[in-house]
Amino acid sequence: MKHSELSLFKESGEKIACLTAYDASIAGLIDGAGVDIVLIGDSLGMVIQGGSNTRSVTMKDMLYHTSIVSKACQSALVIADMPFESYENTELALTNAKQLVSVGADMVKIEGGQEHEEIFRVLVSNDINVCGHLGLQPQLVIDSSDYKIQGRDKGSSELIMSDAILLESLGISVLVLECVPSDLAKNVSSKIGIPTIGIGAGNGCDGQVLVSYDMLGITSGRQPRFVRNFMSFEDSISLAVSAFVREVKAGTFPSESESY
Repeated sequence: MKHSELSLFKESGEKIACLTAYDASIAGLIDGAGVDIVLIGDSLGMVIQGGSNTRSVTMKDMLYHTSIVSKACQSALVIADMPFESYENTELALTNAKQLVSVGADMVKIEGGQEHEEIFRVLVSNDINVCGHLGLQPQLVIDSSDYKIQGRDKGSSELIMSDAILLESLGISVLVLECVPSDLAKNVSSKIGIPTIGIGAGNGCDGQVLVSYDMLGITSGRQPRFVRNFMSFEDSISLAVSAFVREVKAGTFPSESESY
């Protein structure tokens, strides 16, 4: 899929199905099962490297995983996270974004809003396709106590809305909304013309993303309420991914009980 086709989902009302991948085997399986977007997430810091957060992930890590994942994807759009401290200024951000594109990323993802306005502006003006990320920003998380629902009060919800509108005006292609109340995510989705992809943000978004290890039941420990183990109902990874895609497209995932 080309990044320009993302707007067609919004126009048609078809939901976007997105999963993370960190290696060629999983990437090939989820690409073949009909996922629209494959995200090389800096969540690899936890699910691959065993860290407590995403902040230890380096550009070297992201370049390696982006390279191997992108080679396995024949149909899906490939988005790569810009890791912590890789976009501290415009020059660094542009250099690193270009590197990710050079190894196979169709788009890069950056967390945050108005505080990175110039970063977004420079990347877009240099023909780098950009995905935004608002709500819970994992790169600001130090320990598990920092994982909190965002946008519950008037001030923070208004900031998320204004940041979403700003990012659209700066030319980003798609926006991830993480761990925000479903009514706020639905409102943001209705106010901007680019697609939104939710994780822990209800089914009012234009699409859904999960960490593949979570939806395949590989991750140990207590899972957030928005995670569903699709392997519980299927006999193979391909069938589980197909079920995820099917339920996202039908609007039956996430359910109300899997939302905030």
